[in-house]
Amino acid sequence: MEKRETGLFAPTASSSKSDRVYRVCEITQDIKIILENTFEGIWVEGEISNVRVSSSGHQYFSLKDENAVLQAVVFSRIAIGAKFKLEDGLKVLCFGNVEVYPPHGKYQLIVEKVEPKGLGSLQLALEQLKNRLDKDGLFSVEHKRQIPYLPQRVGVVTSLQGAAIKDILKVLDRRFRGVHIAIRPVQVQGDSAKEQIAGAIDDFNLFNERLPVDEKIEVLIVGRGGGSIEDLWAFNEEVVVRAIYKSRIPVISAVGHERDITLADLVADVRASTPSAAAEMVIPRKEDLKIDLQNVTLDLKRSFGDICRSFTDRIDNLVHRLKINSVHALDLNISNLGAMAKKLILLNPASEINQHLLKIDDLAKRLRSCAGHFLEMRQAHFKNAASRLYALSPLNILSRGYSITFSDSEGGVIKDAESVKKEDIIRTKLHKGELISRVLDRVS
Repeated sequence: MEKRETGLFAPTASSSKSDRVYRVCEITQDIKIILENTFEGIWVEGEISNVRVSSSGHQYFSLKDENAVLQAVVFSRIAIGAKFKLEDGLKVLCFGNVEVYPPHGKYQLIVEKVEPKGLGSLQLALEQLKNRLDKDGLFSVEHKRQIPYLPQRVGVVTSLQGAAIKDILKVLDRRFRGVHIAIRPVQVQGDSAKEQIAGAIDDFNLFNERLPVDEKIEVLIVGRGGGSIEDLWAFNEEVVVRAIYKSRIPVISAVGHERDITLADLVADVRASTPSAAAEMVIPRKEDLKIDLQNVTLDLKRSFGDICRSFTDRIDNLVHRLKINSVHALDLNISNLGAMAKKLILLNPASEINQHLLKIDDLAKRLRSCAGHFLEMRQAHFKNAASRLYALSPLNILSRGYSITFSDSEGGVIKDAESVKKEDIIRTKLHKGELISRVLDRVS
C-alpha cells in the first residue's frame, strides 16, 4: 500500500504532535483511506443477527462472533440474486469491502457475496423453502388424489429435446397404443424454466375446463431426466410447486433418477422414480388387461358351475331324506296296520311326497332365478370390461373419423412426412375400407 504523506500520519516540523489541532473531517478521511485500502476484497466469517430489509430492498444486518460485532449491508442488486434468505443465527462467510461513511463516522462491510458456512447455498435455500411450504400444508397426504385407472387421455409437461419424453412415449406405445397423449413442451432448466413449467400446468387445467367430460385430460406427467441439483432446480421453485398443488388434474412427478428428490416430488399426487416409471404407473399393459378379462370369465364359469353343483347336491339330499322318512314311517305303521289305517289315509305318503315335490319345484325355481341373476351380474361386468377395452381400441378411434396411413412398400405406419417420397404408393385405413393413394407432394 502506498503511504500518504499528508494528513493525520504526515510528518510535522515540530517533534510534538500535541501542538497540532485536527479537524474532524481530516481524521475521518484518513481513517476511511486506511480502512478501505487495508480491508478490500476480504472474507469475513460470523453469525448473522438483527436482519432488516429496507423498502428499497437493501438488507442490513450485524455480523458477530463471541468478541465483536461488525455492521454489514447487502445492496438490493446483490440480494435479488441470492439463492437463500438471510436469517438471524445463520453462520456465513461474507466477501466484500470495508467502507467508512464520514457523515456518521461509522464503518461497515459492503457485502458482494454471501455463502452459508458448512451447507451449500442451493441446499440451504431448498431447506428454507421446503420448511415454509410444509407449514402451508402443500405436502400433506390429505391433499393427494388417486391416479385414475386406465386413463384415455394423458398430458405430459417436459422438454421435447430430452430423453424423458422419448422414454415416456416408448413405454406408453408399448403398453397401450390407444391412449391419447397431449404434450406441452417446456424448458426444464435455465432462468425461464420455472415459469414455463408452471404455465404449462396452469394451461392444461384451463384447457380442461373447456372440454366435455369424456375428452378431458385425466392425468399429468411432469418431469425431466436426471442431473445435478442445479439442473433440477426448476422443479424446486415455489411457482412450480404451487402450480402442481393447485392443479385440478392429478399429477405424477417424474424428475431425475430414483435418488433425486425435488419439492415437485413432495407436492405431487404420486412420485415416480423415473419418467419411464411414471408412464408405467399411468397405463397397465394391454396383455395384462386381456389376462384379467380371461380370469374374470373363468371365475364366472367356475362360480356358475359351483352353484349348479351345490343346488344339485341339495336336491339329491332332499330326495334321499324323503325316501328315508317314507320308509321309516312305513315300518312304524306295519305293526299296527289295522289301527293306523284311518290315520294312514289322512297321512297318505303320496300327499307328503307331493308336498316335497312342490318344495323341490320351488327350490328349482329359486335355483334358476338365482343362477339367472348371478349370470346377469357377471355378464354386465364382462360387458363393462369389454366396453372399456373397446373404447381404447384403435378401431374405435377410427370410427370417430381418424385414419391410419401405411407405407405400401414396407407396410409400416407412416408417422413422419419425411419418411415418404413423391410418387410413393400409400395405403390409408379408414373405419370402413381402405384408400390407395400416390404421393404428389409432402409438407413437413
